[in-house]
Amino acid sequence: MAGPGSARLQGDVAAFSAALRTLVNNPQFSDVMFVVGQEQQKVFAHRCVLACRCQVFRGMLSQDSSSSVPPQGPFILGNVQPEVFLAVIEFLYTNSVTLNSHIALEVLTSSVEYGLQDLCKLCVKFIKDTLSVEQVCEALQAAVTYGQVDLQQHCLAFIEGCTAAVVRTQGFRELSDVVLARVLRSDRLAVDELELVQAVREWAHVSSAVLERPVPEVAALPVRELRLPLLAPSELVTLESHNQQDLLIPVENIAAAWRAHALRRGSGVPSRLCRPRRGTRPRDHHRHLEPHAK
Repeated sequence: MAGPGSARLQGDVAAFSAALRTLVNNPQFSDVMFVVGQEQQKVFAHRCVLACRCQVFRGMLSQDSSSSVPPQGPFILGNVQPEVFLAVIEFLYTNSVTLNSHIALEVLTSSVEYGLQDLCKLCVKFIKDTLSVEQVCEALQAAVTYGQVDLQQHCLAFIEGCTAAVVRTQGFRELSDVVLARVLRSDRLAVDELELVQAVREWAHVSSAVLERPVPEVAALPVRELRLPLLAPSELVTLESHNQQDLLIPVENIAAAWRAHALRRGSGVPSRLCRPRRGTRPRDHHRHLEPHAK
């Protein structure tokens, strides 16, 4: 620490970072080894660097006579890709990271697991800057899982801008029910309700197969957000026919939509379910739906 009459002067940070980068996964002078991924790739590191930069590694590398792993390793990390782990190591050594769209979400996951807030911020920035239709749902799921509110909002805005394309992606079909319901609450989705119903039906069948649970059970939460009163009578008839096959939508939800038609108002239907979305195609009966129906 600089005292009276002294000053701390800083040299070339880039040169220092470049020098440390040469130590990343360099077996020379290393004193700890990790065996990473299904490939069992060896990754070499330096205990003092890892311990001073990351509390998780400090705990892992602390001397513990009860541990079956010697201080120098090897530490087996079978559930992480070598490229992802090397990105974490790179950050610990250089305070910078090399990312691409294939590993960014997994590096984000590792940053949370290792408690590396600055790496987490870099990952979020990269993901936001490179977001695509194919990856946005996976990014949203990760953002919700790890409490990244800013990334959640960014992903939702992206989905709202190109909803019709997003609902056709594999990532959409792999959303959790909680995250899908959150998406469906938006008034700004740029797609018609009929297409949303079909997208949710496809999602539900995939989730049912994966989770080995009935379609109505896995879909209970997102189905509540479908705005059935927006559909025309002929569309409701078709919907009822399809619904007999998989029971996706509770009968009372469809009955409430029919009641809204019969009474020419959204009586007994939550007001949010009577609000057209940004992409809702106009239908004649929409003018009868009361926007403030309770």
